[in-house]
Parts: sequence; C-alpha cells; structure tokens
Amino acid sequence: MAQPSTLPTVVPCPSFTPDRAADIAELLVGAVDLHCHSGPAAMPRILNHHEALMDAAAAKFAAVLYKDHFYPGMAHAQILEGLFPDTGVKLFSGVALNNAVGGLNPYAVDHAIKLGAKIVWMPTFAAANHINAYSAKTFPKTAQKMLDPTALSVLDGNKKLTDDTLQILDLIAEGDIILAGGHLHVSELFVLFEEARRRGVGRLMVNHPSYVIGCSDEDIRGLVALGATMEHSICMFVESRAKQHDMDDLAHLIEVAGVDRTILGSDLGLTQAPRPVDGYRMIVDQMLDHQISRADIRKITSTNAAKLLGIAVN
Repeated sequence: MAQPSTLPTVVPCPSFTPDRAADIAELLVGAVDLHCHSGPAAMPRILNHHEALMDAAAAKFAAVLYKDHFYPGMAHAQILEGLFPDTGVKLFSGVALNNAVGGLNPYAVDHAIKLGAKIVWMPTFAAANHINAYSAKTFPKTAQKMLDPTALSVLDGNKKLTDDTLQILDLIAEGDIILAGGHLHVSELFVLFEEARRRGVGRLMVNHPSYVIGCSDEDIRGLVALGATMEHSICMFVESRAKQHDMDDLAHLIEVAGVDRTILGSDLGLTQAPRPVDGYRMIVDQMLDHQISRADIRKITSTNAAKLLGIAVN
C-alpha cells in the first residue's frame, strides 16, 4: 500500500473514544515489545531509550527489548533499569550479527550472553539477502554515510552452515536465549533452525516474515513446525513510512502461524512513524475492530513474547 511521501516526523496516535481508549489501555497492561528501535543510533530515531522506557511505563508494559542493528544494548538497558527501578518495566537487549560486531562472530555472541543478552539476531542490514533486496533502493539510511556492508550468510559455498554459525548456535543453546532470523532468506532459515533445534536451541523467532525474508504461507507453517514464533512488525501495519499491509493481511498471517506462535513487535523508533507504544495502541485498535478476541490480543502482544524471554507477566 503506497504511503504519502510527506508524513510528519512523528506520526501521532489517533484519538479514540473513551471506551475504546480504556479497552486498549487494559489490553496493553503487561505488553512486551521485543523490537524497540529507540536511540541513540546511527539511524535517525524519534525517541531515545529513556523516553521509550517512560512511554512503556506509563502504559504499564511488562518489558521492552532494545534493538540496534550495530551495537548491543544490554548496558543501556541495565543502567536505565537501575536508575528507574520503580517503573515496573524490565529492560533487555541483544546483539545483531552485522559487520559492526564482526559479523557471524562467536566472540561477540559469547560476550553478549555474558552481559545478559536475551536475543541474538542473525545478520540484518549486512545479510546478503537484505543487500540483494535493496540493491536498487535507498532505505534504510544512516544519518551519516557508513562503510558499505560486507554481505553475510550463515551458509558456505556448499550451502552448509559455517563453523562460526555452528559455534554461535551452541552458545545460544547454552545461554537458553532467543535465536532470531534477522534478515536471512527463508531458505537459510530452514537450514539454520533445523540445526539449531538439533543443538538444543529452544527459542526460535522469525522477524517480519512478510518483509525481505520471503516467507510463503507454506514456509511459515514449516518454520512453526520447527518450533519458531513469527514476529510481525507493527510499523508495517499502521500509518508510517514502513506500512505495506492492512489488517486483513495481519489476520491472515495470524491464522497461518496460529495465535500461539505469533507475536507483535513495534519495530518503531524510526522517523515518519508513531512512537512504539502508540504503535501498539493503533494496532490493538485495529485488532478490536477486526473482532480478534481479547484473549488472543493478550497472547500476541504480551504472553507469547514473555515466554520467549522467559519472564512472567500478569
């Protein structure tokens, strides 16, 4: 769906009736965002980590996980949680295996886990699949020109997982944290996740299967059969420059994977988009209009993601 080219820097949350606002607020108590793109970051952001925490606290979220494509955010999360211990929001982060941390680097993963990482994302902007998909496009851009990425894949020339990838899987299994597919192509994900399961990785997640990854409905069902959870990006379903789907698309994707294997992450913080918590408000409003049950909305916005993190929510 084509979007206006002149969206405001921050897309405001629409007004709701008092009853609808109360319903949304109640449903978001205990929400968990595993994909918060607050700053500081090399890419322009509309809010920082502290502001994201305060927004989440005001909405009574249970947890926020900061994601940056270029640096691990555990230190920020731990410092902020210590500075603001009464918010009720647990803060987490992880490491994305792009060039800035050495790519598919077991040392970066080992360090991240020792520092409290809850997730390892396979390459995103440096994934060969992402680079190929954006060869003729300009998004996403960093605020200042960075070195061109070196294309990364978990597979070698023989379509086998590299030794570094295998070691990373062992570290993730030992740490009992989330393995996220990043921007790898779906063909890579099947090889990766099958081996991950063999090596004892128990928490598997596919990031935005409808964007860049190349998942068909059959692929989603196959990945779910391997134990993976599908994470859909709210930014792609609400008013923003990243919007490419409508609520019918989301309802279909939920049906394909099943409610118990579906979560929503904001993937927000980018410009020309809502703030992350507002994105949740907007998508919950749409789900209520679409007659998705309150119990299912709670699973998709809260309890399923909490299970992946290994935390309890009310």
